[in-house]
Amino acid sequence: MNDRTESLLLALPGLLLLVLAFFMPIGQMLILSVSGPDGVTLSHFVRFLSDPFYLGILWRTVRLSLVITIICAAIGFPLAYIMARVGPKLRLWLVVMVILPLMTSVVVRTFGWMVLLSRSGMIPEMLRDMGLVGRSFALMQTEAAIVIGMVQVLLPFMTLSILGVITRIDGRLEEAARTMGCSFLQSFRTVVLPLALPGIVAGSLLCFTLSASSFVTPNLLGGTRIQVLAASIYKSVTQTPDWPFAAAQAVILFAGILLVLVPYIKMTGPKDG
Repeated sequence: MNDRTESLLLALPGLLLLVLAFFMPIGQMLILSVSGPDGVTLSHFVRFLSDPFYLGILWRTVRLSLVITIICAAIGFPLAYIMARVGPKLRLWLVVMVILPLMTSVVVRTFGWMVLLSRSGMIPEMLRDMGLVGRSFALMQTEAAIVIGMVQVLLPFMTLSILGVITRIDGRLEEAARTMGCSFLQSFRTVVLPLALPGIVAGSLLCFTLSASSFVTPNLLGGTRIQVLAASIYKSVTQTPDWPFAAAQAVILFAGILLVLVPYIKMTGPKDG
């Protein structure tokens, strides 16, 4: 038995699990999305892409996912840099603080935000007391509430992705840049940022894909008035129910995520020459 055959046999259980748990459901979803009373049809895709209501849901999903990803990167990058440059003990406590929310259910955390963002919640009341908003101000069932909740959920993924890269950057490179006359911001921009790009890209990919496919937090904080694509799929399955149309929406979401993966693979793949 040669090495290739032995490696294939070792990988066979994992490949079978991948086929059963991933490729078969995806294949069934693809088949269902083109199923109609008279056989194969693309009417479900045409219905989605020709209806301004569903196109608005798609655009809202993409827009919110981009905003959430940008905010997570803006907060996560400085936080990861500080964590990488402090002492080991303080870094350990900071890492614990970052991953601690992951130990609590997303549903529980979202209900916590519902309490804080409700009309009588702490955050709106504080803004009213400061005179920054009117008495009728509300955060619940708004896009801002979705962004706040999703940033809190996804920030650990961005921070830890960037932290893993920054910790491998030799601090002497920054010292050399400072010795050559660069200010802190210049060395940060010309040394740290380019070298940390793989971590930023990986964290952004995680945040965008998880945000685009998220259901619980957008549905609870945005309500039925502000739907995202995952909530639209759930509604098509449970309320209509229209399984082929829901499958078509899921295929569109899946295809959109694959389109995001293509530039990521090109950016992180091996460079020619």
